[in-house]
Amino acid sequence: MNPQDPLEKHFPRMKVEQKRALAKLGIKTVRDLLYHFPSRYENAGPTGTIAGAVAGGEVTLYGTVRKPEVRKAWKSRRPLAEAWLEDNSGKIKMMWFSQPYIAKSLHDGMQVKVSGRIAGEGAKAYLANPEITKAGLDPEAVHTSLFNPDGWTLGVHPSAGGHLVSTREAELYPMYPESMGISSLWLMHAVRKAFEAGVHETIEDPIPADILARYKLPSLVTALVFVHAPKKLADKEAARKRFAFEEIFALQIVMQKRRQEHLREEALPVSVDKKSLADFIASFPFPATAAQRHAIDAIVADFEKKYPMLRLLEGDVGSGKTAVAAATAYLVATSVPRGRIAGTLQVAYLCPTEILAKQHFSTFVSYFKKHPISIGLITGSECRVFPSRVRYEESAKISKPAFRKRVAEGTIPIVIGTHALVEKSLAFKYFAYAIIDEQHRFGTMHRQKLASKGVVAPHLLSMTATPIPRTLALTLYGDLDLTLLDQMPSGRKPIITEVLGPEKRELAYTRVRSELAKGRQAYVICPRIDEPDPARELALQAKSVKAEAARLQKEIFPNAVIDILHSKMRPAEKEAVMKRFEQGAINILVATSVVEVGVNVPNATVILIEGAERFGLAQLHQLRGRVIRSNNQAYCFALPESFGPATKERMKALTTAKDGFELAEYDLALRGAGELAGGRQWGISDLAMEALKNLKLVEAARAEAAALVAADPELKKYPVLARRALSFGTETHLE
Repeated sequence: MNPQDPLEKHFPRMKVEQKRALAKLGIKTVRDLLYHFPSRYENAGPTGTIAGAVAGGEVTLYGTVRKPEVRKAWKSRRPLAEAWLEDNSGKIKMMWFSQPYIAKSLHDGMQVKVSGRIAGEGAKAYLANPEITKAGLDPEAVHTSLFNPDGWTLGVHPSAGGHLVSTREAELYPMYPESMGISSLWLMHAVRKAFEAGVHETIEDPIPADILARYKLPSLVTALVFVHAPKKLADKEAARKRFAFEEIFALQIVMQKRRQEHLREEALPVSVDKKSLADFIASFPFPATAAQRHAIDAIVADFEKKYPMLRLLEGDVGSGKTAVAAATAYLVATSVPRGRIAGTLQVAYLCPTEILAKQHFSTFVSYFKKHPISIGLITGSECRVFPSRVRYEESAKISKPAFRKRVAEGTIPIVIGTHALVEKSLAFKYFAYAIIDEQHRFGTMHRQKLASKGVVAPHLLSMTATPIPRTLALTLYGDLDLTLLDQMPSGRKPIITEVLGPEKRELAYTRVRSELAKGRQAYVICPRIDEPDPARELALQAKSVKAEAARLQKEIFPNAVIDILHSKMRPAEKEAVMKRFEQGAINILVATSVVEVGVNVPNATVILIEGAERFGLAQLHQLRGRVIRSNNQAYCFALPESFGPATKERMKALTTAKDGFELAEYDLALRGAGELAGGRQWGISDLAMEALKNLKLVEAARAEAAALVAADPELKKYPVLARRALSFGTETHLE
C-alpha cells in the first residue's frame, strides 16, 4: 500500500454510494484518508446493550435505526416521531413527542448513538425523547481500537444497573466528518488497515526537522497515530497543534513566495506632487484625521517604489477609508503616463454592491467638484460620467458602448463600479491603481481579472470595514502590508448600544419616536425578507422585512413614512428607495442586512436589529455603523429572540467593546475563526482556522516561512515542503 494509491485499489468492494461519499469528502487516495482527521472523539465505554437495558434507567446505546416514521398519538393526537433501534442483542422502540421532524432526519440503516431514559416496562419499554446523533459506532463492532487490537471484554458492572458494559478502561474513539454512504466506523477501520500496512511511515514530513525540534512538535508519523488513535487527550492535542502549524506554515510559504515574486514586478510610476495632494485633502468638507494622513503617507510611499503596492487598509466603521481612497486616487489620476505629454494614469474602484458603488460615485463627485478630473460609474444597470457636458456640477447617463470607448481611450481617469468593472469588454489604456472595497466579498477571480486589466501589475489597495483579528490578518493577508485606520473623525459621539428582551421592546420604540420628532430617521433590520413557509417544518422562524414593516406601520408608528429594502428588489427599486431615504422622504427603513456595508445616511441616528442573535458580532457592528455617520448621538438596539448563555455573552461583547477591533477579537474567541473569516471561502481546514486563535503559533509559522524563503526562494533544499506549499496554493483562495 502506497500513499498515492487510489482508495479503490485497497477497498475493491466499495459500493457506488460509498465512492460518491468519499469523493464528496475529498478522499481519493490513501494519503487523503490519513489526512481526513476526526472532528471529535467519543468515550465509547461504558455503554450498554439493548438486552441489558433496565426500565427507568439512563442509558447510552449504539445501534442501527429501523423503520423511522411519523404518526399521531392515539389519545392526544399529538404528532410524534418513532423508530426502532437495533443492535446484536435485540431492538427497542424510540419515541419523540411533538417532534415529527426528527423522523425526517433519520433513514433505515443509519448507525447512531442514542442517550436517554427507558420508559415503560417489559415488551412495552421504549426510549423517551432520546438524544440521537450519527455515530457509526456500536459496542460489538467498535470496541477494538487501533491501539488495542485484541478488543474489549464484556461483563456485568455494579454501577451500571446490572447491564452489560465494557470492563476495559474508557478509550477515545475518533468521530470523522461523514457523508451519506460513509460512516465514522467505516473510516476508522479503513485508517486502521492503512496503519497495519505501515503506509503512514512512508509519507515524507514536509516540516524541516529543526523547526519541529524548535517548537516541540511531533513528527508526521507520530502525529498521524496521535490524531487518529489517541490514548489520552494530550496526544490528540499535540497532533492537532502540529497539523495546524503545518497548514499555516505551508500557507505562509505560499504568501512569502508570492511576495518575493511581487517585488520583482515593475509598476507604472506615479507622480507624487505633495503640495497638490495637500491642497486636495484641504478641500475635503472635514479635517483629515491623523490616522487618515498616516494611511495616505504610507500609500504615497508605496507609489514611489519601483514595484506595485499590495496594501490592506483596515478601518472601523465611519473612520474615513473612502477619503483615503479619494486622496490617493487623485495622485494617480493627475499623473502623466511615462513617455507621454498628455493623458493620465487610471484608477479602478471595485465595490461589492450597486448601492455602494453609486454612493461612492456621489462621494467622489463631491470631493472632485473643484478639480477637472473625469469620474465614471459602471454597474449592471447603467453607466454615468462626471462632469456632464451640459451641466458641469452634475453627472450624465451614457450608453455602455460610449462609456467603454472613453475608458479605453483613457479619457475617464477614475472608474467606480461593481462586478461590471472586471468584464473583458471594459479595457483601460493606462491602468495603474486598483482599489477593492470590502475585499473579502470578492473571490480570487475578481481580483485577478482586475489586476490583469493593465499591461503591468497595478498598485492594489484592498479595504475593509470588517475588523480582522491580528492572527487572521497575518495569516490570510500575509502578502499584504497592513495599515490601520484606528481613529474616528473629531466630534463623533460613541454610539449607545442596548440589548433589550421582548418585555423592554417599548423602550426602543420610545427612542425611535423621540428621534423622529427631532427630524431624524431610523433603520429596522430583520433576518428574513418574507414570512416563513408554514408547510416547511425546519424553516427559519424569524421576523421578516415585509411583515414587520406592515406591523410597525399599523401598530407602532402609524404616522411615520415606512418603506422596505431587500436583496430581491430590482436595482432601480433599491436605488429609488435609497434616494428617498437619503432625501428624508422615508422616516423608517425596514431592511435586511443589504444595508450592512457602506450605506451612508448621516440623518439616520437609531437602528433596531431584530433577531440579533442570528447575526455575527462583526455583522452586528457593521449594521450598527449605519448610524455612526454624523456628530449627532446615535443609538443601537439589539433585539434578540432568544437569550441563551451564548447569546448573552455575545450581546455583552457588543455593548462593552470599545471598537470594532476589540469586537473582532471577541468574535474570534466566541465563534471561532472559521465562522469569522469563512473557512470554506478561504479553503483552509477547520483545524487550521481554529488554530488562528493562537497568535504565537501564527507568528512563529510566519517568521519561519519568511526566513526559509529568503534563504532559499525556490525551496531547493526542501522539495517535500515545496510540493506541500504548491498543493496548498492551488487549493486555497487567499484574496
